[in-house]
Amino acid sequence: MKIKLFIGMALPALCLCTIPTCLAQIGPRPVLTASPQKPSTAEEPKSSASKPVKAGLSAANSPDYRIGPEDTLQINVWKEESLSGTFPVRPDGKISLVLLGDVQAAGMKPMDLAADLTTRLKKFIQDPLVTVTVAEVKSQKIFVLGEVQHVGPIELSADMTPLQAIAAAGGVTPFANTKKIYILRGTGANQKKIKFDYKKAIKGEPGSYVALKTGDTIVVP
Repeated sequence: MKIKLFIGMALPALCLCTIPTCLAQIGPRPVLTASPQKPSTAEEPKSSASKPVKAGLSAANSPDYRIGPEDTLQINVWKEESLSGTFPVRPDGKISLVLLGDVQAAGMKPMDLAADLTTRLKKFIQDPLVTVTVAEVKSQKIFVLGEVQHVGPIELSADMTPLQAIAAAGGVTPFANTKKIYILRGTGANQKKIKFDYKKAIKGEPGSYVALKTGDTIVVP
C-alpha cells in the first residue's frame, strides 16, 4: 500500500514538471495575422479618344494662315478675363472687343493680330500679354455646282482634292457629264478655268491632282 501511494503521489508531480518543459520546447504560439489583400486588378477606365480636329484647323495652325470672315478666334489677355474669350469674325472682317471696339481681323495672321491688340491695349493696361488662336475655321470654303447631290459651299480641309470635294457634295448624279468637269478660280478678269479629269482622278493616274484653294468653284455639267 505504501508503494502504491508513493507512485500515485509522484505522478502528478511528474506531469507538472514535464508540461512546462514541453511548452518551452514547442516555443511561443504563433500569432495569426491576416494576409494582406492584393490590390484590385480592375482596369482603370481608359481615357476617351481625342476628338478629331475639325476641317480646316490644320491649315489654321500654319504660321502663314490669314484670318477670314466667319472664323472664330480665341483671344486671351493675361490676367484680364473681361477682355478674354471667343470672338467670331463678322462678315465685314472685324471683331468687337471691350475697350477697343471694332478691330480689323480678316486678312491678318494670328500673331500679327495679337501684336496689334497688344499695342492698342497699352493705352489701358500696363504691359498687356495677348495671344490669338483660331478656334474654328469657317472662311476656308469652296463651292460645288451642277450635277451633284448637294450643291453649295463646302469647308476646305487641308490638301482637299476636287474628287474629295465632289464626294463631300454627295457625288455626281446620273446625268453628270464627268468628261467636262472644271474648276473656276479667281474673279473678274483674273478668273481662270482649270480642267479636271474625273476618270483619271478615280483611277489615281498621274497628272490628275489639282490643289484646291479657298474660293474655288467646281462645276459639274
